Amino acid sequence: MPSTEQSTSNIQPRPPIVVVLGHVDHGKSSILEAIKDFKITAKESGGITQHIGAYEVDHNGKKITFIDTPGHEAFTAMRSRGARVADIAVLVVAAEEGVKPQTKEAILHIKKAGIPMIVAINKIDKPEAEPEKVKRELTREDVLVESMGGDVPSVEISAKTKKGIPELLELILLVGEMEKLEADIEKPGQGVVIESYLDKKRGSTATLLLRDGVLKQGDIIGTASVLGKVKILENFQGKPLEKALPSQPAIVIGFEKVPQVGEKFVVYPDIGSAQTYIAKKERKAGGGEVFLIEEGKKVLNFILKTDVQGSIEAIEEVLKNIPQENVILRILKRGVGEISENDVGLAKSGNAKILGFRIKTAPSAITLAERDNVKIITFDIIYELAQTVRQIMEKSVKLEKVRTELGKVKALAIFLTEKNRQIVGGKVLEGEIKKGSLIEIFRNEELVGEGKLINLQKNKKDANVAAKGEECGILYEGDNKVQEGDILVIHIIQ
Repeated sequence: MPSTEQSTSNIQPRPPIVVVLGHVDHGKSSILEAIKDFKITAKESGGITQHIGAYEVDHNGKKITFIDTPGHEAFTAMRSRGARVADIAVLVVAAEEGVKPQTKEAILHIKKAGIPMIVAINKIDKPEAEPEKVKRELTREDVLVESMGGDVPSVEISAKTKKGIPELLELILLVGEMEKLEADIEKPGQGVVIESYLDKKRGSTATLLLRDGVLKQGDIIGTASVLGKVKILENFQGKPLEKALPSQPAIVIGFEKVPQVGEKFVVYPDIGSAQTYIAKKERKAGGGEVFLIEEGKKVLNFILKTDVQGSIEAIEEVLKNIPQENVILRILKRGVGEISENDVGLAKSGNAKILGFRIKTAPSAITLAERDNVKIITFDIIYELAQTVRQIMEKSVKLEKVRTELGKVKALAIFLTEKNRQIVGGKVLEGEIKKGSLIEIFRNEELVGEGKLINLQKNKKDANVAAKGEECGILYEGDNKVQEGDILVIHIIQ
C-alpha cells in the first residue's frame, strides 16, 4: 500500500463532510432537499436523477459536503469497515414530536463515531411546535445544547419554509473551522466509497469521497475487494471533473466490479501495486458470511432488491439486529435494480418473500407474482421495512408448521435424469437424511431449487436413513436439476 506519511508543507484546509441523522419522519430527507433547493438552482443541478450518496453546496464562498444516506444504519455500515466517513453530524428532531427511539439510536451512533454534533430542531412552522421542550428532552440523553448551558450548538429550522437553513449552514462552517479540518494534497489519493451501483449503460459506478490527495482521470484505484482505472470522473451533478480534491464527492466509472460501500480506496502508482494489495486483503478476509439454519427453528427466506448497493448494506445491518431466537432470517439473494421475473421465480422455488427498497417492480414480474402467489413488499423507509419483517416473524411463530433441518448431502454424481426426476449419488456431510424428506439445492451458496427425496439407497439397497460420512443414492423429484458439487439440504416441515 502506498505510504501515508504526512508532509507538513502540503497541508491545506478542506471543507467539512456532514451526515444528517434522526428519527424516521422527522425531516432528514426534507432538510437535505431544502438545502439542495436553497443552494443548487435548477439550472445548476441539471437534474440530479441518480442517488449518488453525496453532494456539495457552496455557502458564502465556502463548500460543504453532505452525505445523503438512507439513515444511521447506512452510516454505521460505512463505519463498520473502519472508515472515517463524516466530520460533523446534524441531529434532526421534530419540534412537535421531540425525542423518539431512533433519535436516541442516532445519538449513540454519533457518540460512537466521536464527531461533533449540531442539533437541528425541524418543523418549527407547525403550531404545535415546542422547541424548548425538545431541548429539555435532549438533556435526558446527555445532549446539552448551548442555550441550556451546554456546548452542543442548535438551530431552529423549517425544511418546508427554508427558515433557519442559512443559519444551519453557518453553524456547520463554524464547527468545521473549530475542528481545523485539513488534508495533504501530496499524499496518494485516498478516501471512502460512499455509494455504488451497476449502471446498465456505463458499467460499475461509484461515488468516492476523497480524504487526502487528489483523484484524476487515468488514476489506478483499488479497495480491499476490487480495483480499477478512472475512465470517467464527474462531480455530483454529472459534469466532467479535471480532478477531485479532498472532501469532494466524485462519480467514478472504471471499477472492474461494483465496490462495497464504506470501503477505503487508494490511488496506486501502477496496476501491479494495486493487485498485490488486493490479493493480500482477500487472503486476510477469507470467505463471505454464511447464513446458518439451526435445527428446530423456523426459517424465513427473503429476496432483497434495492436502489443502490449502500441500501443493501444498511438493511442487512438492521436485519442482523432483529432477535432470531425462534425464527431465522435468510436472504437468498440480494441485488440492485428493479424486481424481475427471475426474482419471482427464485422466490417461488425458495418459498421466499421479496423485499424492495426504493425500486419499482417490472410489470411482467407483478403478473407472475400474482399467478404464483409470491409476496412482493416495497418500502421507501428502512425503519418500516424492519417493522414489517418483525411482524412477519411474529406471525410465523404462531403457525403450526415447523421446518427442521436433518442433514446435508454433497452431490458427487448424476446417474439418471428424466423429466422431473434424477438419481443422485452423494455423501452425507452433516446429520442424517431420511426417505420422504424435502430437498433444497444450493449451488455456490445460493438456493437454486427445491424438491423431494422420493427414495434412498445404500450399497444399492433401499434404506430409510443415511448418516454422516455414508455414501448413498437419492431418487430426487423436482423442477430444478441437481448438478455435481451441489449441496442438498435435507429437511422436513411438520
